[in-house]
Amino acid sequence: MSLSSESILVVDDQPSNLAVLGDLLEPAGYHLLSATNGEDAVRIAAKARPALILLDIMMPGIDGLETCRQLQSTAATREIPVIFITGRAELAARVEGFRHGGIDYIMKPFEADEVLARIRTHLGLARARRELAEKNSALAASLAELRTEVARREAAEEARREADERLSVLSAREARRWNVAGLVGRSRALTALLREVERLQAYGRVGVLLAGESGTGKELVARALHTGSPRAAGPFIPVNCVAVPGELMESMFFGHVRGAFTGATADRKGFFELASGGTLFLDEIGDMPAALQAKLLRVLEDGRVTPVGSSTEKQVDVRVVAATNANIEARIAAGTFRQDLYFRLARTTVFVPPLRERREDIPLLAAHFIGHFSAEMGLAAPPITAAALALLAGHGFPGNVRELRNLIESALIAGGGREITPAHLRLTARAVIGSPASPTPAQELPEDLPLNLEGAERILIRRAISQTGGNIAEAARLLGVHRSRIYRVLEEVAAG
Repeated sequence: MSLSSESILVVDDQPSNLAVLGDLLEPAGYHLLSATNGEDAVRIAAKARPALILLDIMMPGIDGLETCRQLQSTAATREIPVIFITGRAELAARVEGFRHGGIDYIMKPFEADEVLARIRTHLGLARARRELAEKNSALAASLAELRTEVARREAAEEARREADERLSVLSAREARRWNVAGLVGRSRALTALLREVERLQAYGRVGVLLAGESGTGKELVARALHTGSPRAAGPFIPVNCVAVPGELMESMFFGHVRGAFTGATADRKGFFELASGGTLFLDEIGDMPAALQAKLLRVLEDGRVTPVGSSTEKQVDVRVVAATNANIEARIAAGTFRQDLYFRLARTTVFVPPLRERREDIPLLAAHFIGHFSAEMGLAAPPITAAALALLAGHGFPGNVRELRNLIESALIAGGGREITPAHLRLTARAVIGSPASPTPAQELPEDLPLNLEGAERILIRRAISQTGGNIAEAARLLGVHRSRIYRVLEEVAAG
């Protein structure tokens, strides 16, 4: 309950003094309350809650000092300012009054201007105190809301951290979902890929760069490199570099200590520390921000990470397998990707072929996905017509194996478990295989071609890359070779 700004309680055992103060205060706009003893004063003050009390010290019964003490001891009247009225000028009397809770003195006989000035001053101060208390209360409420919001965000951050640390488990479940312990197919391209993977499995410390289009299964190849390596008992931590928020990248890769930044309420391990003893798979490495590339290079060189907010380095033992569908050479030329980081990552480069380069695997993959999704749906695996297979064989599959997988799942749903026909294959924006490309200038032999195979190969590769604007896949198509051959030549040139 707020105090009145108009009522003033005057306490004096002399009716003449009450009359004088009444004649002074009422014309000034104040509502006058009066009492002639301390007991009545305490009772009236508790009920009426006046804005201020003028209290005589010398009274019969309980005097003004005891009255003030009782007013100060009661919650209902504790905040009401008390000005003593006295005819005693001694300093000791004033000190005693202040000690009992008074805020000021008015001396008898009264000076009208002085009485009104002191009343206005203390009423103003009282209003200021009430306003400050209200603002403090509002601020406390806002602070409580802020703390609740911070707690909510910290809980969300903790949940995100837990989700990060479950990445490896989730990815393992996804691998089992698609039954990719062995990649499906018998094509020459897939056989060559598997031979390369088997060769590299024994090298548990050598970094590998997986190049290939989106949807070709680069993460599955990375997992195969891990599960067949001496690191198989360690964690496999897959990270999509595009999905990591830029402002959290350093913390998520290298960890942080408590208090490193707002919301860092506990120490947190980064991806490198979580993957220690195992494999860290960095997908879409070509899109990593430049600021993080230098720090990643340092970790790859010395095997130590420094969590955000810490001055202590931590040793980690991680094999990094990176993947990209970007033209890294073009990004190096544009200055958006570090060449030294590229060479560190690409100790060995493995190319995961697109589905159009292993088209003979399409029937096997289709049968595999039909069996898998049928089991998930509780259906008997339906057949697929020759016409439907022919339609798949003529499709360009820009989305690669992932696109085929989604097509088969959608076809099973559309067919309701019945035989899959072309009508069930929802091929949109079809990319149909056309006739072989005619020879291009890059395939023609230039007159100044050197008479040694190595030199001639380098010149042809440089011209093809120049013609295609740095597109390695297109350059390989023009030359009629696999991209791995072009990358090997580029690495040999860079190494001098």
